[in-house]
Amino acid sequence: MSDQHVTESEVIVVGAGPTGLLLAGDLAAAGIRVALLEKRGEESNLTRAFAVHARTLELLDARGLAEELIATGTPLDRLRFFGKLRIDLSKLPSRFPFVLVTPQSQTERVLQERALKAGVVLLREHQVTGLRQHTDHVVLTVQTPEGPVRHRAQYVVGTDGVHSSVRELVGIPFPGESVVSSVLLADVRLTEAPHDVFTAGATADGFGFLAPFGDGWYRVIAWDRTRRLPDDAPVELAEIADIARRTLGADYGLHEARWMSRFHSDERQAPRYRDGRVLIAGDAAHCHSPAGGQGMNTGMQDAANLSWKLAAVVRGRQPESLLDSYQSERHPVGKMVLRSSGALIRLGLAQSAAARAVRAAVTTLAGALDPVLDRGARLVSGLGFSYPTEPGSHPLAGRRMPDLRLAQDAPNRPARLYEALRAGRFVLVSADERAPGGSSPFGGLEPATTEPWQDRLVFAAPADPHGKLRATVLLVRPDGYAAWAAADPSRAELRTALTHWLGAPTEPGRGA
Repeated sequence: MSDQHVTESEVIVVGAGPTGLLLAGDLAAAGIRVALLEKRGEESNLTRAFAVHARTLELLDARGLAEELIATGTPLDRLRFFGKLRIDLSKLPSRFPFVLVTPQSQTERVLQERALKAGVVLLREHQVTGLRQHTDHVVLTVQTPEGPVRHRAQYVVGTDGVHSSVRELVGIPFPGESVVSSVLLADVRLTEAPHDVFTAGATADGFGFLAPFGDGWYRVIAWDRTRRLPDDAPVELAEIADIARRTLGADYGLHEARWMSRFHSDERQAPRYRDGRVLIAGDAAHCHSPAGGQGMNTGMQDAANLSWKLAAVVRGRQPESLLDSYQSERHPVGKMVLRSSGALIRLGLAQSAAARAVRAAVTTLAGALDPVLDRGARLVSGLGFSYPTEPGSHPLAGRRMPDLRLAQDAPNRPARLYEALRAGRFVLVSADERAPGGSSPFGGLEPATTEPWQDRLVFAAPADPHGKLRATVLLVRPDGYAAWAAADPSRAELRTALTHWLGAPTEPGRGA
């Protein structure tokens, strides 16, 4: 293979699941040339993920996709575990106070349509077999139906799952252990709807779980403590119905399956998410038990964190060191998700009578403490995570921002923060009235202060100029987290913050 057969991109994303599709779509929307490589020849109907949590829906809202996805599934505002433990999601501080149950294929569909529309080059039946890093680029060797080819890019991101070729080729370890084996997974029809919309139970025999997709099909997860078979062992519908009766008290007339599978669940996390010009995200970086349905969501949130940083570095607006913050911000989140999902699965796997008694006591006690349940709801939903900040930073810095109502003092102005984020830029929110005449197209800030960054900013003012943000200037990152905030900052302070987060100002008469 000679260099003349090398395909050039600015970024290559490997793996066209939800994480890779969101990342590639974001990069392409930012004007980056992206190739998305996928080893599957066709989209798979086998889908394990089915829960889309509030924080992920916020990220989809910031891309104009939330309402379309919600229409494909069933929103659930309450979760029940082990009979007694109930988590109320309706009180979540979000536009989406629920978990959406919908097949992963629907999530992939809306993300793929967006990615292709943005200009992503999606190449199926492309299996990465080799990787070489150079000073300023990475070269992948890829096996295709027509034979091996090479792809070259400034950066490569592996979103290719638990058995990531990218992670293995670059030599990033993936320590951990298998937590549970021979878990049954299926989409089934029921004759009788369960009393609770979202049903989970655990006994001495194992555990069971049911959730509706809203189209007549139900997702069932079942595990029989006494029946441990390899992943490739056949699955019988009668086997699923039997464990459902023993763990949930009834099989609800389970009578048809559109697909069935058997798998094992691991808990693993890479110690680093970056090696030079190669990064990993989603299941390639961390995998955990299905308890809480956090896997796909955590991966998509990885992608939203990484995409704007990678775009800024590729476009030369930020130094490569910005990519280090992806590790410092997302690795602790992955670690926490491993702990929380691991705690839930271990409660479900309790074997001895004493362990089951402890489970009963823990769930009863937690169920009586609203603050504990509220914190659990925020963590499972993804709303409760904040990112580290420098000492002395404003209290809002590093926090996920709610969907602030914005002033609509001009035609076509966004009415909400997450509508403003659809431009893929930072959003500067200020009620400041220092501009001549009391207003300006820059949210009340003097044009001379902010104009050099106007190609990278959306300017907005809070709907209530006398509310909590009345004296605060707030800079929101493209992923919906507060980058910086200050009470009545000087022009110099604002310019320093904008330079730090958005890069050097654009010189007059020059584009970005």
